[in-house]
Amino acid sequence: MTKDQTTNYGFGTNAIHVGAPIDPHTGAVIEPVSLSTTFAQSEPSKPLGIYEYSRSANPNRDNFEIAVAKLENAKYALALASGSATTALIIQSLPVNSHIVSSGDVYGGTHRYFTKVANTHGVEATFVGDLVKDLKSNLRENTKLVWLETPSNPTLKVTNINKVKEILNEHESVTGNKVLLVVDNTFLSPYISNPLNFGADIVIHSVTKYINGHSDVVMGVLAVNDDELHEKLRFLQNAIGSIPSPFDSWLAHRGLKTLHLRVKQASESALKIAEYLSSHSKVSLVNYPGLKTHENHDVVLKQHRNGLGGGMISFRINGGAQAASVFTSSTKLFTLAESLGGIESLIEVPAIMTHGGIPKAERESNGVYDDLVRISVGIEETDDLLADIEQALERV
Repeated sequence: MTKDQTTNYGFGTNAIHVGAPIDPHTGAVIEPVSLSTTFAQSEPSKPLGIYEYSRSANPNRDNFEIAVAKLENAKYALALASGSATTALIIQSLPVNSHIVSSGDVYGGTHRYFTKVANTHGVEATFVGDLVKDLKSNLRENTKLVWLETPSNPTLKVTNINKVKEILNEHESVTGNKVLLVVDNTFLSPYISNPLNFGADIVIHSVTKYINGHSDVVMGVLAVNDDELHEKLRFLQNAIGSIPSPFDSWLAHRGLKTLHLRVKQASESALKIAEYLSSHSKVSLVNYPGLKTHENHDVVLKQHRNGLGGGMISFRINGGAQAASVFTSSTKLFTLAESLGGIESLIEVPAIMTHGGIPKAERESNGVYDDLVRISVGIEETDDLLADIEQALERV
């Protein structure tokens, strides 16, 4: 079988074979880890192969990027040292005195970067509650980028990417100012959604989460279609040097090959858990895109593969912060820890963990209350996870 980006195979087949050539020297079906930092040259400035220095390019990173690009329906992908490094690279590409509009309900680390780092080199961020409703009135002459999480972290709000892009296209036609649309696709993975198909200019992931999927790699990736944008970001990546190691690239690529199996299982379990929580007397609100009662379920059906809701759920538990603490400390299979998207199920309280750095009034305006619990559903047996949730709720 030809292992390239042009053959029209299904997602799972591409995940396994794209960017995974048979080693021509040994016949190995799994690529070796290339740890060399530098590569020999036959003459000055004439490398023996295609590589010169591993910060600029590395075989393991290249193969991983090729695979991600294929699965995101993109021409290019760039792997970076972390999801936060990916965010930083994109913001670093903006000119001084640029303006960003971001959805308010975003990962705490993204909020931290926008408010405590980007602002120190002349990039200002405005946070809005609903990008479809609030974007137009918040666009400025110097707005250069819109940042969107869908579903958002941690309240799982779903945004119509097409509609956001339409607003930006209209703005560009009137003002001549092109505004980039960045979509953080971490919560869904390329298996469930491909934001570039709906108008995004850049799609990003914390590879640490679903793409790697085994809680043993910290890494990020972005994907684009535009040649000029790719060249700009590739230059910055090399200049800044925020690259993943060859071994991390190898591990992430290995994890990517089972992405479709893991995400399907997590999504199926998450739907059953969300349905159970929705009918429980100790739960006041459940946020899960796969539920038909979700505010934008029609958008879910359009933007998500087979209407899958993903493996992330958040819900408010009766009894305030104390109840949230008791519940999250009582689970046996759900480990109380930050992060998400691994094979193991995790649970946390965003208000004092992943989103603890956001001022209380601001996070509560976006639905992140002290009694909000976020769970990342892994690939354990569904019935065992349900039983664990049930016994923990009994302790509240």
